[in-house]
Amino acid sequence: MNIVGVGVDLTEVKRIKNAFDKWGKDFLERIFTSQEIECAKKHQAFYQHLAGRFAAKEAIFKALGDVQISWKDVEILNREDGKPYCNLLNGKGKNLEIHLSISHIKNYALAQAIVIKKT
Repeated sequence: MNIVGVGVDLTEVKRIKNAFDKWGKDFLERIFTSQEIECAKKHQAFYQHLAGRFAAKEAIFKALGDVQISWKDVEILNREDGKPYCNLLNGKGKNLEIHLSISHIKNYALAQAIVIKKT
């Protein structure tokens, strides 16, 4: 196992809500994939859910250390058991495995990512 990097991010839920209030759908479509947006709409805590995904993307960016990766190259979804996982899209992150943890409370969302190179 070869660890590429570890990343952590803490995001204020209010920051995500304020961005949505200011830019609306344009903000969502710039940061999140259509599947991420649809999943978030199913949650009662819509802004907390989005803040968790935002923090997860930031944590992955930090762990990868790749300035060529963009918001829409990273998709955060959940398995049936609720565990979050990451799809790297658009040909990014080949031979990489990402371990992800997300937690949120009323005002904050926290995420940690560990990126491992597959052998």
